[in-house]
Amino acid sequence: MRNEIIHNQTKQKTYTELFDKSYTSSETRLKIIKNNEKPVQNVRLLIQILSVLLSIWIGIEFFLFIKFLESGGNTIYIDRPPGVEGYLPISSLMSLRYFIATGEIHWAQPAGLFIFLAIVMISLTIGKSFCSWGCPIGFLSENLGAFGEKIFKRKIKMPRLLDIPLRSLKYILLGFFLYVIFLAMDIISLRNFLDSPYNQVADIKMYYFFARISRFSLTVIIVLAFLSVIFKNFWCRYLCPYGALLGLAGLLSPVKIKREISSCIDCNKCSKVCPNFIDVAKKKYVISDECTSCLNCIDACPVKDTLYLKVLPSSKILNKKYVAILVVGIFMFITGIGMISGNWKNKIKLEDYFYHMERIETSEYSHPTGTN
Repeated sequence: MRNEIIHNQTKQKTYTELFDKSYTSSETRLKIIKNNEKPVQNVRLLIQILSVLLSIWIGIEFFLFIKFLESGGNTIYIDRPPGVEGYLPISSLMSLRYFIATGEIHWAQPAGLFIFLAIVMISLTIGKSFCSWGCPIGFLSENLGAFGEKIFKRKIKMPRLLDIPLRSLKYILLGFFLYVIFLAMDIISLRNFLDSPYNQVADIKMYYFFARISRFSLTVIIVLAFLSVIFKNFWCRYLCPYGALLGLAGLLSPVKIKREISSCIDCNKCSKVCPNFIDVAKKKYVISDECTSCLNCIDACPVKDTLYLKVLPSSKILNKKYVAILVVGIFMFITGIGMISGNWKNKIKLEDYFYHMERIETSEYSHPTGTN
């Protein structure tokens, strides 16, 4: 009994007092060794910044391409960047279904399919890591939340009674898209949509949505940004159907964060730094659709070999440094296949784009199930 009391009192001390000291309980005797591994957050930040810069570069090229079309070919020609299709995930999901059914890569938005497959494969391999390592929207949301923490001096958590139903919204949206694309639409309907003038210029329609944004849409974006300052990752946590899909894929990943209960000193640092409010300090394995493999918890752990990445069902440990290599490597490998195979650029000719631009405001270029 006395040893048990001493054990409980010792575990309440700060981790700095425990380094290089041993303590005894009725069950175990261990030595606390400080975690001296360098954190990977700077590497993650670098990859995020590079992803944002790549998106900006694609955006500039796409802007110049549209201006070339608008001028009737009287400005400097800049080729359309295929990477813009990465912002058309619904079209990409349709292309995936079309590929599964026919074995063919549709010619309108082929790069989007490879980008989509790369992101899903990253999630299947290393969890929902693209959201925290490569997604520009995730980067923006993360920094808005960090700004909010500086203002409010703490992380504000959504009340549980609201958090659970709100988190279901992104799955409702995902379920709707999956139902329409995989169940409601037959192959003929799917091909008609992918072949449609609307889908051929979906990227240009997206550009005009933001370039000529309505007051209502702008208000919605401002409200979402404001909510992301108060509630960290508001869009990602509650509304992003893409993130919902990646979260489900991440559950299938063999790589999980493991906590060694025997060496844990219950400092709760891992739980405190988790941007998704996962109580890591109470779990043996972190198995959650909200975990984005940002590795903040592993970096924050003060005790060596207490939080780490384990490859299930084996006993193999994955060094956290390899997460960056896997995220970047898988993305480059799969998108590289698209480039090498000749399925990166679409098959829409420049003269066809001029034709589309002349008629893009007509009803023919409205969403097939909606209005212009």
